[in-house]
Amino acid sequence: MSLASATRERERHVLIPERVALPSSFAALRVLSVEELAGETMGTTWSAKIAVPAGTDLAPLRSGIEAVLARVVDEMSPWEPNSHITRFNAAPAGTWHHLPDGFFKVLSAGLHWADRSGGAYDPSVGAAVNLWGFGPEPMRNAPPEPDEVERALARGGWRRVGLDKETRSAFQPGGLLLDLSSIAKGFAVDEVTRYLQHRRIANMLVEIGGELRGEGLKPDGTPWWVEIERPRPGLRGNELPEALLALSGVSVATSGDERRYFDGEGRRYAHTLDPRTGRPLTHDLVSVTVVADDCMTADALATALLVLGPEDGPSFAVDHRIAARFVCFEGGRVSARMSPALAAMQS
Repeated sequence: MSLASATRERERHVLIPERVALPSSFAALRVLSVEELAGETMGTTWSAKIAVPAGTDLAPLRSGIEAVLARVVDEMSPWEPNSHITRFNAAPAGTWHHLPDGFFKVLSAGLHWADRSGGAYDPSVGAAVNLWGFGPEPMRNAPPEPDEVERALARGGWRRVGLDKETRSAFQPGGLLLDLSSIAKGFAVDEVTRYLQHRRIANMLVEIGGELRGEGLKPDGTPWWVEIERPRPGLRGNELPEALLALSGVSVATSGDERRYFDGEGRRYAHTLDPRTGRPLTHDLVSVTVVADDCMTADALATALLVLGPEDGPSFAVDHRIAARFVCFEGGRVSARMSPALAAMQS
């Protein structure tokens, strides 16, 4: 190992958002201890680290969290045959459907970012997602035929989805399949956080499938420190410095090509599709991490920026003041760059 690479491996970026606030007194924190609850949901795992008084009965808190997660699944999981989203996707053309509050909020946010990103983010991409084997349909080991992709692409289109805010209803134009998997986990993190706050818990770290939100501080008075994901950690040439984020009052989400993919015809087909083409991404951007006020927004923006790619993604982040890190694999090496909003958090 060269001296330069050894030095690079020891580098560390420490990121502290402006919203990290100190309590008026640390005495109330010192009597708390950290307990962890965990389980499975949405095809992945969840955890909640909470700072609570010794002897707190955790069973009701676990039940409450599980109820929150079950509600999100019932509303937005296309894997559930009787979920609200499954019923919407199967509905006849030209029909309006009243949506539960959470479903309507998430779909509204998804359509907002579809508009802002020019369709790089699109919650109506479900037909293409299913075709490529990344939805409820079985996984593939070879790409679909071009005409199949074109037919799936024609079934989508975020502009075809109508919303009525007064009745909290959505319009099914016919054949359109919603897929909220790139935003629902972030929303669920926010919902679990809100539930715990309602139970008068002010200090916590909530995580679902790698999407996180932190509130308050740990009992020792320090923030909830988390390391931003480093994609492909065993890859030769991957010498990204460690990046630690103080997660207090903010959320972080990462989108990349590692979690779900299949290899076929000599290349990797990752689960993130470009809704504008109906095909997996082909550029060199392999991971995007976004820090935002809420996890739903961070989740959606991480996907949007990843789809936009190594040039348009950073430009979009600058224009919209998004705190993001972009990781590229190019020329056999991994490199990272921060948007100005994220770089401003360095201490």
